[in-house]
Amino acid sequence: MADVYLNNKFVGTVENPQEFRQSLIEERRKGAIDKNMNVYHNADSNEVWIENSKGRVRRPLIVVKYGQPLLTDKHIQQLQKNEINWSDLVNQGVAEYLDAMEEENALVAFYEHELTKDHTHLEVSPIAMLGLISSLVPFSNHAPAARINAGSKTQKQAQGIYAANYAVRMDMDVNILHTPQKPIVNTIMHELSDYNNHPAGQNVVVAIMSYKGYNMEDAIIINKGSVDRGFARSTYYRPSLAEELRYAGGLTDEISVPDKEIKGYRSEKDYRLLEADGIIYPEAQIAESDVIIGKTSPPRFLSGADEYSLTSNVRRESSLAAAHGEQGIIDFVTVTESEEGNKLVQVRVRDQRIPEIGDKFTSRHGQKGVVGLIVSESDMPFTSSGIVPDLIFSPHSLPTRMTISHLLELLAGKVGALSGRYVDGTTFSSEPEEKLRQELLSLGFRENGVETMYNGETGEQMEARIFIGDMYYMKLKHMVANKIHSRARGPIQLLTRQPTEGRAKEGGLRLGEMEKDTFVSHGASMLLKERFDSDKTLVPVCENCGMFAIHNEYKKKSYCPMCGDNVEISYVEIAYAFKLMLDELKALGIYPKLMLRTKY
Repeated sequence: MADVYLNNKFVGTVENPQEFRQSLIEERRKGAIDKNMNVYHNADSNEVWIENSKGRVRRPLIVVKYGQPLLTDKHIQQLQKNEINWSDLVNQGVAEYLDAMEEENALVAFYEHELTKDHTHLEVSPIAMLGLISSLVPFSNHAPAARINAGSKTQKQAQGIYAANYAVRMDMDVNILHTPQKPIVNTIMHELSDYNNHPAGQNVVVAIMSYKGYNMEDAIIINKGSVDRGFARSTYYRPSLAEELRYAGGLTDEISVPDKEIKGYRSEKDYRLLEADGIIYPEAQIAESDVIIGKTSPPRFLSGADEYSLTSNVRRESSLAAAHGEQGIIDFVTVTESEEGNKLVQVRVRDQRIPEIGDKFTSRHGQKGVVGLIVSESDMPFTSSGIVPDLIFSPHSLPTRMTISHLLELLAGKVGALSGRYVDGTTFSSEPEEKLRQELLSLGFRENGVETMYNGETGEQMEARIFIGDMYYMKLKHMVANKIHSRARGPIQLLTRQPTEGRAKEGGLRLGEMEKDTFVSHGASMLLKERFDSDKTLVPVCENCGMFAIHNEYKKKSYCPMCGDNVEISYVEIAYAFKLMLDELKALGIYPKLMLRTKY
């Protein structure tokens, strides 16, 4: 007897669990039981588990009987002619979905030639174990799983053409690559996903070598000549919008050029680009703090008397200006209505982005890195046939990561570029390396992909042969222009008087506990003194009671609220955050007495 559980609940017992499991599966294949059901017989505990709950990960497999797959050539011909589809195969019981539990009772073959009498299922294709993006990685069966995951993640961040109608869309934080290309080395998924209509990278000549140490730590070196010819050039789009909101009492915002009488009026220079309707014109060149949409709002707080007064009812400035560090050209202006029927103005800013030091690039194999140096074409190394690489990649990035797929793509890309064809790099069913090597040899190159190279500065022949080929490289959305951040002084928070947080708020760079520890270990105490004074403040302290005293600037005198006038008061430099903590302790009824000692 075996216990039977349905969705983790005990529902009864069966005498022959193996027969019971098989009959359930047969009924499911006939369509008598829901296709979402999976069943598992645990022989060790003698239990049968049945699951049909939502949210399980299930994968499709071809059913095998007596060592033969149920999917025949006839089925494949019908699929190719669109006479049947995948759902029909599932309904006929030719294919079925298994979850991790039922897979415990299954023996799955990778390929048809591996099938034996014991096999229960056959993989549709080994590439099915990968997701959509992971299956775009060529030769990925020659790289560790962690690198394929990294390659998948970075491909999602690559710049390309995300939508054909990007020119009329108002999407946030968008990048468009100017000349994206279809990869020379592709996989079956490039065809299936129609990748040619939304490519996200470029085919470039890559040499694997060190160059003056500027490509250590995964950095890459790019050729200035390639950049000048348009390599990895992109446009960054960012929309801004302003709405004429309605407030209680019939008051509304107004999109217009603000008057000088209003509260918070900026300078005339800030409003110089606005037209008569208060909206900027297309193709205007803007920089930080330039007003894009002029807007005024009613005063925030109206007292009882103000409501009836016309003179004091001054409107306030609430224009939309270019954010800190933002610049570009006004690309698109649209005036429309919001869902509430209010006037809505949307303005899109575009900014051309030319590759610079700090921009992030990646191949499809998780080999990401930032630009470490842009070298003029005349100083780049070159091959005996005069080929100058677009990009120099560090050899130290390969041994520990074991991304042989990266090297294979370089070799295959070289073959594809020279013979003018696309190379199939589909996982588990790619063109064999031997065939690619032989083809490269027949094209007049060394079959192992290396070439003799010459120093671009001295013209000397390099001692080692350099591995060089073509591969697909992608520019990622992480650009230094969006991240560069520094400040000497700027806005502070109201409560703690410490610098604000974040690049958008012109914030400071925090030197935290761990950074402090590194300075302490180096004995750099004066540097710590300099770093930790972002909220330094001078406070008068009563030497008698140890509480904060009061300094009256108008009368030019200090006194203690507890001890009176005739007491010694000293000024102490402390962090404002510490003063805040003492105030909060006082609010808890704790007496924080400051004991002062004269410094000799």
